[in-house]
Amino acid sequence: IFGPVAPVTTFSTEDEAIKLANASEYGLASYLYSRDFNRLLRVAEQIEFGMVGFNAGVISNAAAPFGGVKQSGLGREGGTEGIAEYTTTQYIGIADPYAG
Repeated sequence: IFGPVAPVTTFSTEDEAIKLANASEYGLASYLYSRDFNRLLRVAEQIEFGMVGFNAGVISNAAAPFGGVKQSGLGREGGTEGIAEYTTTQYIGIADPYAG
């Protein structure tokens, strides 16, 4: 299946929900809904997904990096992270002409 998929399951605790989410071999996008912003941040830091939406069904943005983890892709497209995929960093050291 490629497209929006909304698996629904039950859980009793926040820790159980995190374990269930991380047990997936996929990790493109996830969506968290809560009135408790601290909970949203706490869970987002623990789940293994490339993108996380807080109380929103649409999280795509041309200026933001797009991509997943696990079997949902490597790297990012969009944003400065996407540009980094096409660049190579080079360091050049130059002697200081004013050094004694």
